[in-house]
Amino acid sequence: MEEIKATLDRYVKHKIPTGGFLEAVLSNDLVGAVSRADSINSQRIPEIVKYIYNNLPSNCWGNNETVTKWLNS
Repeated sequence: MEEIKATLDRYVKHKIPTGGFLEAVLSNDLVGAVSRADSINSQRIPEIVKYIYNNLPSNCWGNNETVTKWLNS
């Protein structure tokens, strides 16, 4: 989970894209997230979502448009 947190923190602080799995999670794309997750991260999705909800600014996640806007701002 520490690697996921570090990737999300880089996404927030430096606007570095996360990769397909986390981008799907950030975009609230459940089908995309589950289909891209490996066996470990598929079990961590609830924990990852809680981390995003509690620690990331609300204007950097929620749907694909919001994620794209964040990365391009």
